[in-house]
Amino acid sequence: SPQPFDTIRLLASAHRDCLVGAGTVLTPAEVDRVYDAGGRLVVAPNCDPAVIRRALERGMRVLPGIGTATEAFAAVTAGATELKLFPAATYGSGHLRALKSVLPKHVKIFPVGGIGSQDIAEWLVSGADGFGFGSELFKPAYTLAELTRRARELIDALQSSTEATEKN
Repeated sequence: SPQPFDTIRLLASAHRDCLVGAGTVLTPAEVDRVYDAGGRLVVAPNCDPAVIRRALERGMRVLPGIGTATEAFAAVTAGATELKLFPAATYGSGHLRALKSVLPKHVKIFPVGGIGSQDIAEWLVSGADGFGFGSELFKPAYTLAELTRRARELIDALQSSTEATEKN
């Protein structure tokens, strides 16, 4: 969005029952801007303890980006309980499984980056607690019909994979 804070303000005001926030939040000052606009979610591509602490001070959900066990534990030490494995496709689902085996059980990990509908089942089996989708779902050139088709494809894959995982 060319005016992300205006968009956050509009969405948060119109959809009070939805969790609205921002991605690529890199500084505590940006956390404050998201909060002041009505956002209650902060997602980052990196692990910055100052961003994590500021978001938690404001009562926000925060998903710092991690890749390594060192980054994951630094995020947990700073107070994060939800982590964004990014870019997930370059690490693979085996990496997620290894991280989940050493992190505290209450910590949730959401793979983001390069995950398509065909990958969801594999990631769920490896312990994914959810997913984040970017260009797999949205690009400015997509029509509403294309965006709707892509969203439906991801939702259908998640539902069928979840059902299959629960049966096993």
